[in-house]
Amino acid sequence: MTYRKVAMPARKRIALVAHDGQKQNLVEWAKFNRGTLAAHEIWATGTTGAMMETVLGLPVSKLLSGPLGGDQQVGAMIVEGKIDFLIFFWDPLEPQPHDPDVKALLRMAVVWNIPTACDRATADFIISSPLLDTAYERRVPDYEAYRRERLANDDLKAAAKIAKGKS
Repeated sequence: MTYRKVAMPARKRIALVAHDGQKQNLVEWAKFNRGTLAAHEIWATGTTGAMMETVLGLPVSKLLSGPLGGDQQVGAMIVEGKIDFLIFFWDPLEPQPHDPDVKALLRMAVVWNIPTACDRATADFIISSPLLDTAYERRVPDYEAYRRERLANDDLKAAAKIAKGKS
């Protein structure tokens, strides 16, 4: 697999997501880090975004509620390079009706190599990193090259299968 570098600006685009059982925890974390968050662009899913905007007094770009597709919207923004890191306080003790969406969101964060915090301690480490306020280049697999390679291999296999069938 080949890799490419993706630039992250000094002003990060941060997605905040929390399940119902973790919303208060995320609110407390965000209040504690309000000054740092104010220097960045904040995105959030539905109810979490409304809470953040009210509590922080900062503009928050709000997406749909998680169960209505907000988690998938965040995932799509990660793929499109519009989110630089994810703070997702998910509730590991409560089953969620949209668990597949949650898994897909976390998968996209890993596939596109963006910093992700699923708990307060990790969020503290990310927000206090000296890399937060600087431009940064993250290393991402070159999926276009991977796709071209896969297509070429599939074409070769198909040609071999056709040739074998004619023998």
